[in-house]
Amino acid sequence: MADQIELASPPCDSVSSVRFSPNHPNHLLVSSWDTTVRFYDVTANEQKSKFDHRAAVLACCFSDSTHAFSGGLDTSVRELDLQSERVNHLGQHSDAISCMNYSREQNVLITGSWDRTVRFWDSRASNTQQSSHQLPERVYSMDLVNNTLVVAMASRLFHIYDIRKMDSPEQARESSLKFMTRALACMSDGQGYATGSVEGRIAVEYFDPNPQAQEKKYAFKCHRQTIGDVDHVWPVNALAFHPVYSTFASAGSDGTVSIWDHKSKKRLRQYHKYNAPVPSIAFNCEGTKLAVGVSYTWEEGEEGAKTAELPSVFVRNVGDEVKPKGWTGS
Repeated sequence: MADQIELASPPCDSVSSVRFSPNHPNHLLVSSWDTTVRFYDVTANEQKSKFDHRAAVLACCFSDSTHAFSGGLDTSVRELDLQSERVNHLGQHSDAISCMNYSREQNVLITGSWDRTVRFWDSRASNTQQSSHQLPERVYSMDLVNNTLVVAMASRLFHIYDIRKMDSPEQARESSLKFMTRALACMSDGQGYATGSVEGRIAVEYFDPNPQAQEKKYAFKCHRQTIGDVDHVWPVNALAFHPVYSTFASAGSDGTVSIWDHKSKKRLRQYHKYNAPVPSIAFNCEGTKLAVGVSYTWEEGEEGAKTAELPSVFVRNVGDEVKPKGWTGS
């Protein structure tokens, strides 16, 4: 398939996260349950460096073109020097780190954990942990757009913060979806966010609390298939908004990745099905490539693991299929 490449030397266990560099369209991080973070140049199809951890890595992100961060089941927050392969331990949560985002506006790393805290870190400061903020539930996922942080928690709770004043959330919401939140992504235009649940459904939400803006929110079914007379429903594992067009991609345990235009409420494309679930996806900074992590996600338990395909990471070149109909460049 000329429209995508499969990366050489993929992780040996399930992929937890794929993240592109904020300023280099070919640099990709992949974290995995195999206890590693791998740094790739996707154009050269080359693994440039690899970082070993003491336990499964659940989250990673870039800060700039040569530095990244990681966290996972060993609870430690690490800064990774992608050139020298040096590791700097910034501190620890008291339970697993589930997600992280880097704010280039504020130059801080934000981590979310099952210990029910969101913490802010500055690797340049003598006291690296800048602040810790208690939440009502375990943090499952977070995303950041400009200075707005959305935190998805257990019990279908959401908090929306302005990261410049974290003493209390600007909004506390309950999910529009009836089942556990599995995926979250903020719109690249800063207007709102999308969430996905384990029950094959996506909700599109808007930040503006005014009733007019809230009327635009909606939810829809996806990552489902009727086989014979049986409806099969898969989790939505990941969402990613396109940096230019603000369309978004969704990935599910059915092995499919779809592109959606949330303004016209239409699916623009469903890509060829992968041979295993898709736990993580990411667009690069230019919106010209989509990274797709493909690996077993344990829906079938240990039985399924015995026959599961080996993990793989694909990088797909994207074209006009991610562009809304009638796009004029506004």
